[in-house]
Amino acid sequence: MASTACFMIVSRNDIPIYEAEVGTAVKKEDAAQQHQFILHAALDIVQDLAWTTSAMFLKAIDRFNELAVSVYVTAGHILDIA
Repeated sequence: MASTACFMIVSRNDIPIYEAEVGTAVKKEDAAQQHQFILHAALDIVQDLAWTTSAMFLKAIDRFNELAVSVYVTAGHILDIA
């Protein structure tokens, strides 16, 4: 089964610092843009949850079709989104 994951590190001001797509699926141009859209759409949820919980790992905060968004939040509120 072919799958692809998108990994992104986002600064406090919602500016992407690092982005990578890993996996074995054939890469399509629209898939990369779709991943970016889904991850940026999840940032609003992350910002609300980051201030209401002390957990650093927020598992499956958002879903779109078969894609799930999970987040690590650092102490400085840098976000590692996958």
